[in-house]
Amino acid sequence: MLLFALYRDLAGDGEVLVDVPPGTTARAAVRALREKGGGFARLPEEPVIALNQEYSDLEADLHDGDELALLPPVAGG
Repeated sequence: MLLFALYRDLAGDGEVLVDVPPGTTARAAVRALREKGGGFARLPEEPVIALNQEYSDLEADLHDGDELALLPPVAGG
């Protein structure tokens, strides 16, 4: 799982391996990461995500080798 900006700061790393069985949803993978505790627990329950470099839904099924990224909110003006 890739983490950027604020999420990377909360977790203390920009890339984290989360081992989940095939067919697990992105939502379940985020939950598994949050359950690691520490800074991970401060990650949002429903972040914006990208799956294999495409915006995706948290209900998307994951497959072996997928790249899941948590995208923090972006402010602009």
